[in-house]
Amino acid sequence: MTTRASATQHLSDLARLRRVRDRIDREYALPLDVEALARGVNMSAGHLSRRFRQAYGESPYSYLMTRRIERAMALLRRGGLSVTEVCFEVGCSSLGTFSTRFTELVGVPPSVYRRQAERATEGMPSCVAKQVTRPVRNREASAQGPGLD
Repeated sequence: MTTRASATQHLSDLARLRRVRDRIDREYALPLDVEALARGVNMSAGHLSRRFRQAYGESPYSYLMTRRIERAMALLRRGGLSVTEVCFEVGCSSLGTFSTRFTELVGVPPSVYRRQAERATEGMPSCVAKQVTRPVRNREASAQGPGLD
């Protein structure tokens, strides 16, 4: 394959990966799996997973779960729904998996987060609260060094 053809293929793959990422962002609450995402862009599931990880630093499933947890965080901050209701609202089908993943990404279980978030974002504009409360994987947080204090 020539360099030009390789570059063209790379750009084509990036465009398809963007479509997958955009679909995840739009349809995070729907049942999505890597095979369905791959079929939607005419790629094999393995190829999609490898290329997605190269482009975005995480697997499609991990990206999907991060989006779901971000949305769950917003719903928990807003209040009015139980943890179980939030779990199903964001597209998770297992409360156990949801709670485990939430704790892994956020550092505390969903019920604890809700109690803490009620106080932490009081009086803060929602656009700022969203940025401040965005989940960071625990291993990424330690690699980034000290945070903003």
